[in-house]
Amino acid sequence: MANTTKHGLVSAVAQTTGLTQVEAKIAIEELLEAFAEELERGRTIELRGFGTFYVRERKPRPARNPRTGDVVPLDRRMAPLFKFSGELRKQVNENSGLQAENA
Repeated sequence: MANTTKHGLVSAVAQTTGLTQVEAKIAIEELLEAFAEELERGRTIELRGFGTFYVRERKPRPARNPRTGDVVPLDRRMAPLFKFSGELRKQVNENSGLQAENA
């Protein structure tokens, strides 16, 4: 199964909307930049029927360097997360063919 890249998204948006590749690329880059800015501010982005992007604080904790085994302290940090909607989960499962195999 191949992954989709930003270029693939640009091509799909250009094809379905009638925008040029350059216009579609600008639109997608602006959307991603807006998402990043909102998450940097600690805001939640809710796209109904798709999912929610949000940030959560990760507490400081000790970690281990797998190569040396040394304990390395990890500082407090913010982690961007995504929670998909029930509608998206249902759509993915219906279109993946897995539901038919399990029935």
